[in-house]
Amino acid sequence: MPASKKSDKSAPKKPKTTLRIALAQINSVVGDFDYNTNKIKNHLKQARKMGADVILFPELTVTGYPPEDLLLKESFLKQSQKALERIVSHTRGLTAIVGFAEKHGNAIYNSAALLCDGKHVGTCRKMLLPNYGVFDEKRYFQEGNTPVRFALKGATLGITICEDIWEESGPGKTLCSKGGVDLLLNISSSPFHKGKSKARKKMIQQRARSYRSHIAYVNLVGGQDELVFDGQSMMVAPNGKIITQGNSFVEELIFSDIAIIPKPKKNPSSKIRSYRAPAGLAKQKKYPALPPHVCCEKTEVEEIFSALVLGTRDYISKNGFSKAVLGLSGGIDSALTAVIAAQALGPENVVGVLMPSPYSSEGSVQDSLDLAKNINIATMTLPIEKAMKAYNHILAKPFKGTASGLAEENLQARIRGNLLMALSNKMGWMVLATGNKSEFSVGYCTLYGDMAGGFAVIKDVPKVWVYKVSRWLNDEKEIIPESIITKEPSAELRPGQRDTDSLPVYDLLDPVLLKYIEEDKSVEEIKIPGLSKTDIKRVTKLVDASEYKRRQGPPGVKITPKAFGKDRRLPITHRHKS
Repeated sequence: MPASKKSDKSAPKKPKTTLRIALAQINSVVGDFDYNTNKIKNHLKQARKMGADVILFPELTVTGYPPEDLLLKESFLKQSQKALERIVSHTRGLTAIVGFAEKHGNAIYNSAALLCDGKHVGTCRKMLLPNYGVFDEKRYFQEGNTPVRFALKGATLGITICEDIWEESGPGKTLCSKGGVDLLLNISSSPFHKGKSKARKKMIQQRARSYRSHIAYVNLVGGQDELVFDGQSMMVAPNGKIITQGNSFVEELIFSDIAIIPKPKKNPSSKIRSYRAPAGLAKQKKYPALPPHVCCEKTEVEEIFSALVLGTRDYISKNGFSKAVLGLSGGIDSALTAVIAAQALGPENVVGVLMPSPYSSEGSVQDSLDLAKNINIATMTLPIEKAMKAYNHILAKPFKGTASGLAEENLQARIRGNLLMALSNKMGWMVLATGNKSEFSVGYCTLYGDMAGGFAVIKDVPKVWVYKVSRWLNDEKEIIPESIITKEPSAELRPGQRDTDSLPVYDLLDPVLLKYIEEDKSVEEIKIPGLSKTDIKRVTKLVDASEYKRRQGPPGVKITPKAFGKDRRLPITHRHKS
């Protein structure tokens, strides 16, 4: 007889729990509690209609992000609390994680409300507060001290807020390893810069693998002052695979069905606060079919252009403007700015102003007109020669005996700035400054002249990237006239003037600026083939000497890892030698 066989019956499988998760990738407005609350309510309604078990909203979504010193106003914090209270009753039949500013005693917290079936069940307080770069959270918030988890439909879910997940050994690890969390939730307001989206995605995938947990991550989208948020919310499996991902720079409500085999229950220490969703939410639902969702990945250049468009649109519209005006010089910077503005606002809401001087070439004027025709924006021409003569007449006595030079050149830029601001005052248009990061870095711009304006669209775009984005725009058809892209850069403030009269070529200048500004390298540490140490030292001196100009310039969209302003805060007056 054959040897007896052991029973081949497999051990009973652990029951799976299915959760439908909704990620509300929304664009909120700082301080507009009615707008934000209504948007949250609308998304709750949509999520309920699709049978969602849990919906996540971004960090501080009730207040808008970042609220900065509004958090120091008692009235602001009270409105945040009242807005949250208006939301609670709209969570019937589901669970919502909503970011808000919480006042508790004398402390302020960056918190997430756990709202279940019309009740405010619990609150999670952000534990890791970023205080670098553009972040000042320790100025306003106290750190939370207890990770939070809750039980729903037999699964255990943990809550974290933005920075809490960036540190591998942070609250997420505590929840997943000691709290038996099956699904880690993270609500974020993570701003964009070049390379950030890839780094963020890689980090979340690493956390999922390390924690052996599903991760649901929701991110804010939209522009706020100089920051722009790219969304790209995602659901990630424990093996690091992306289950679903939101698109970049657009509002979306993203759904994902997650099948979870609950981990063995653990009784966490007092270091973890536990809540339980109401029993009415424990029943397994029959979910309606989800519409297909497609995520279109963007190249780095596409991301930068999208960030500039969204940042410009939101800055202008959220500040109550509908139309914009800018000077068209025939150069690549004003051309790219015009294209971005037309894309952001619609071409019917953008006006380009040609302000030729006796030094403006015929080609530059024609290039400006060709560009305007390509992008279908209106133009007007305001020659400045008469104004130049008037200024020369007024200043003849104090300027007597001096050679014509920089002062006269800058007068031309300031006349143009005055004309644009006059149009702004009269018509209610926002003036867009057109300078790039390379120019702002070394002060190759005129205070109260071409720096005049309400918003500097490409302020954080280095010149080499101005060319990259412009060439990308022309991939399918010519939008920016090729003659603008190929001509040698010139301010055209004197006969035969070229940018290289004052600066190294941009292919050499921009690497110096990258190392000195974004990487904080000293002059001795910077080595650029083709530039002498004397050239490098001259460039860094120009950067340092131009701080007072930048401090008075308009804001602009941040697209690099270190932008001027909140990212890089140097004193105007100092004697440090780099």
